[in-house]
Amino acid sequence: MTVRPLRLLGDPALRTPTDRVVRFDDALARLVDDLLDTVQVPGRAGLAANQIGSGLAVFAYNVDGQLGYVINPVVMQTSGDQDGYEACLSVPGVSAELRRAARVTLVGVDLRQDPVTVTGEDQLARCLQHETGHLRGELYIDLLTDAERRDVLRQLRQEPLAGSLRSSRSSSGGPPGRRG
Repeated sequence: MTVRPLRLLGDPALRTPTDRVVRFDDALARLVDDLLDTVQVPGRAGLAANQIGSGLAVFAYNVDGQLGYVINPVVMQTSGDQDGYEACLSVPGVSAELRRAARVTLVGVDLRQDPVTVTGEDQLARCLQHETGHLRGELYIDLLTDAERRDVLRQLRQEPLAGSLRSSRSSSGGPPGRRG
């Protein structure tokens, strides 16, 4: 079991869009295993490859007993709306209310390059949207209003972890709660 250290806000890997996976080899299989191991730490809901320093388009999820991964995910359909608090492993210590689609269907492939379709509602829908955003180089805080984003960043500066956000590029965890 390999639990990989996390990249934190300020690390350029989080702002760099990932590359489509074209080589399905042992290195990719190890990355998927590491993502699955790392997302199973209690309190975690999702983890994108760039959150552990890989530039490939793959993420893992672990929501309500559903554990899985998707390579080269593309959101195909969204419906409805839900409001709820969202947090991120790469932006530890803060959360913000955010509107997301209530139901999401995405497609991608698995390690055998077989098609994968994942449909999620509520928390899984939120996770799928959050992780595909990471793969585009986006963070959930980018979707907040300017005032909300300033408030979150102000909270980060006031948190005891704020110093480590500026000085460290990795962490093995975050505060309790479901985070992606």
